[in-house]
Amino acid sequence: MAEAKAPRERGGYTEDVSAETLAEIGLRYEVDGEIATITLDRPDKRNAQTFATWSGLARIGDNLPEQVRVVVVRGEGPSFSAGIDLRMFTPEGVPGQGSFGSAARLDGASFEQTVRQAQQGFLWLRRPEIVSIAAVQGHAVGAGFQLALACDLRIVADDVKFCMKEPALGLVPDLTGTRPLVELVGLAKAIDICLTARTVEAGEALRIGLAERVVTRDELAGAVRDKTAELLSTNRDAAAATKRLLQGAAGRTLEEQCAAERAEQALRLKALFGGAS
Repeated sequence: MAEAKAPRERGGYTEDVSAETLAEIGLRYEVDGEIATITLDRPDKRNAQTFATWSGLARIGDNLPEQVRVVVVRGEGPSFSAGIDLRMFTPEGVPGQGSFGSAARLDGASFEQTVRQAQQGFLWLRRPEIVSIAAVQGHAVGAGFQLALACDLRIVADDVKFCMKEPALGLVPDLTGTRPLVELVGLAKAIDICLTARTVEAGEALRIGLAERVVTRDELAGAVRDKTAELLSTNRDAAAATKRLLQGAAGRTLEEQCAAERAEQALRLKALFGGAS
């Protein structure tokens, strides 16, 4: 795979997404044609996340090459991500990044900006022009669970353990995970999962809609490759338009959704067969 030094397209390439810079914060990023792969690469720490992880994810999203249609997010080693690096709870924090204690001392506007920047690392995975797939094995806890939830699809190994740990730590999930969780499993089940901080294993994840498919650990990479090939077999622009329709459906009335379908279809027919603008 080629190193991800792509020309400036969606947000543009900068040196901040060089392989060397990302490696320092425990990320790998590779682009192979229409497929981008992001790997959480701190296996000795079970891919625990820090402020730098979220900043790195945001920079990748800002600089995603225009040709990319599918983004795969995976974790190196036995776990997808065990959540927040526990050093962030200590007074010393993560060297060069601070701690939750230092964040708590920020004024309101600065704190909101800090969290907003972290959230940007997750939000871009929902863009209509891409489909994001989380390949999840082992622990997907807290921030790891929310990163999986930020993706459109989740293909999981049979040893997966989802857990929304934040309430047990005195925190709330703030990395964009609450809305997709409710959309996927319903309000009552989301309350149960979050407020008990219990573990959701593979069978339940499949049954309640957290996972699209469960495979063995050895089959995970192949299952993701197969799904990627299926997604790339459809027309690029039609796929983006359809995803826009699906994403907006819950917030529209039936009449509004019908109008949105008509508008998107008019654009597709004109693109395919010509017609007045």
